[in-house]
This record gives sequence, C-alpha cells and structure tokens, in this order.
Amino acid sequence: MNEVKTVDLWFDPVCPWAWIGSRWLLEVEQVREVRTRFHVFSLAVHNEGREVDAWYRTWLDERWGPARVALAAERAHGNEVLRDFYTAFGTRVHRDQAPVDRTTLEAALAEAGLPAALADAAGSTEFDADLLKSNRAALDPIGEDLGVPALHLPGEDGSVNAFFGPVVSPVPRGEDAGRLWDGVVLVTGTEGFFELKRGRGRPVTS
Repeated sequence: MNEVKTVDLWFDPVCPWAWIGSRWLLEVEQVREVRTRFHVFSLAVHNEGREVDAWYRTWLDERWGPARVALAAERAHGNEVLRDFYTAFGTRVHRDQAPVDRTTLEAALAEAGLPAALADAAGSTEFDADLLKSNRAALDPIGEDLGVPALHLPGEDGSVNAFFGPVVSPVPRGEDAGRLWDGVVLVTGTEGFFELKRGRGRPVTS
C-alpha cells in the first residue's frame, strides 16, 4: 500500500478559486493516496496597503471576518476543525450564494460543531498578526505576488514542492480529479518549471 501524502492547502474562505481547489483536493483524496491539511490565508491582510482596483478594495474590506473566524476556531479547537468549518461556510457562500455575514458564520460554526461565540473574531484584530504569519508561510516558497489556492506538496527528496493553483473551473470529479493531480505533481516537480496559462473563457462554477 502506498504511503499517504499530505498536501498543505492555504485558503481564504471567501476566495472562489481556493474553494474550487479545495473541493478538487477532496475529490483527489478519494482516488489517490492523498490527505489535505488546511491552513488559513487572508486576502485582506495580503492586500493591505497595496494599490488594487476600487471594486476589489471594497470587496476585501467587507470580507476580513471569515479568515479571522477560521483562525480563531483553529487556535481554540485544533487544525482539524478547519476542514469541516471551511466546508460548511464555503458551501453556503460559494454554492448557495449566502451573504458573508454573522448569520452565515454562525450557521457554519454550528454545522462544524463549534461555538457561535467564535463569530466575535470577525470584528477583532486579535488574530491579524497570526494571519500575516500564515500568509508568509504560504507565500515564502512561491512568491509574494501570488495568493490562494497555495499548495505545498512533499518532494521526493524531502523538499517542499510549493506553488499557486491550480486555477480550474468547474471542480474536476472522480478520476478526472486524479489525472489533474498526477499532472500537477509531474509538471510542478520539474526543475525550472514556472507557468502554464491560458485565458479564462468560462464563469467560475463549483
């Protein structure tokens, strides 16, 4: 039996591309010897002080809370709670188009078996320094100008194979997810490989 490989995924709960990437990895877990470990990333922290489009600044300013709540949940209850909380929150926001507000956060916390009081972290700066540290852990191996999904895979020699992506829509399912995994591992494990890219010709769907 092959050894299960742990892939570390950094996500901001409100990022649609990270959401699709995370759902892809859960599909991969069903067809490959892979286990995903989730880590919190904050796009709001990442873009603080940067020049961005006005619409994106407004979007970010309204979405500090979910990453703060996710990190508060992890600090209080351990890393494993992120898997269930992210699924509960992301399903509401990305699939069901629920608003990013306290009601949605509390519903996701309840589904994950976590106390509703953790939603208080949404309006607090208490965890922002830790969010910055988590962002740094995600991006230091791959590049400051990138974001999420950020993946770190164990290399064959014990090194870390880290990259941004894949950016894909909709979520590959079943063996399609496995084949994408195989390809991503192959190309990103190639010394000197940096980028494959094409224009995004379809809407984001999960």
